[in-house]
Amino acid sequence: MTERQEFVAFAAQEEANIAALCRHYGISRKTGYKWLARAGGAEPLTDRSRRPSTSPGRTSSEVEAAVLALRANHPAWGGRKLHHTLARQGVVPPPAPSTITAILRRHGLLAPEPPPRDFLRFEHAAPNDLWQLDFMGHRALAQGRVHPLTLLDDHSRFALTVTACADEQQRTVQDHLTTVFRRYGLPRRLLSDNGSPWGSAGRGGITALEAWLLRLGIDTRHGRAYHPQTQGKVERFHGTLAAEVFGTRQFPDLVTTQTAFDAFRTCYNHERPHEALADTVPADRYRHSPRSFPATLPEITYGPEDQVRLVTEHGSIQWQRRRYFISRGLVGQPVAVRPTREEGGWAVYFCHRQVATIDLAPREAV
Repeated sequence: MTERQEFVAFAAQEEANIAALCRHYGISRKTGYKWLARAGGAEPLTDRSRRPSTSPGRTSSEVEAAVLALRANHPAWGGRKLHHTLARQGVVPPPAPSTITAILRRHGLLAPEPPPRDFLRFEHAAPNDLWQLDFMGHRALAQGRVHPLTLLDDHSRFALTVTACADEQQRTVQDHLTTVFRRYGLPRRLLSDNGSPWGSAGRGGITALEAWLLRLGIDTRHGRAYHPQTQGKVERFHGTLAAEVFGTRQFPDLVTTQTAFDAFRTCYNHERPHEALADTVPADRYRHSPRSFPATLPEITYGPEDQVRLVTEHGSIQWQRRRYFISRGLVGQPVAVRPTREEGGWAVYFCHRQVATIDLAPREAV
């Protein structure tokens, strides 16, 4: 502006040489005369905006308002999820994800982007092949605290339950699993970490909850210790639950928390697009299990050549006049003892799972 004002001032002098002034200021004569024309009128000497007078491709105010309203209902959703949700709601055509991202950025609704990470995505081939089970970790309430119990289908990411529990006891988990099994059927496998009540945390044997699952014909698996990425899908689900339910809110009690969990689960399963599912929703890929929950637990049966022993109250069995610890989770349950190929070796089975090994081979003196 200073140079332009100076140019106009010199050009207004008597006997001013406009061509020489233009050369002195490094501008063309066309630009010089343009500045002089603006100075003589009502227009300022600043550059005119290059923005077009009309923008036929600009998102309409109605659609932009719909984007902002949907984002207000789901503050953790980004451009892709909002785009596919608007399409499902009948907005035609929905703004592109990049356009929605620009709208959110213009309104100051975007957090800084995290750095990109390399990862390998995998999933089981069909629903109910594997379910991932975990506690999220307790959260404070105005009255006490809540222990969110989550159960996720590996193939479809369908949330089978999000339950506001008062504790993390075995009976609590078993009761809620029973409710899920009755509604959706039985999975082939169940993956969890090594924590209580489903894991023995390295103490050996199996837990009472695992014994119950094995009797139902469900194979149990545990992730490697200190490697939560083994249960990556349910861990990622916890991040979504934290962002979309808890956020900065604190709930007064378990009942109110469960109401929020139910609303979140409905949205997550039936409304929220999932990028790993080609932006469909988990309910589009999930199917109920053909294996129904039995009215009574199946009887435990072993082969005619098996040696059957009852696990005592101390978690041990009597074998060849000696006691061997098997598992405290199997107290009162029958186990089968079978010979192995190793000399003096015996394998102890509960249902189809080997739970212990007995070694009677003589040892050489050292």
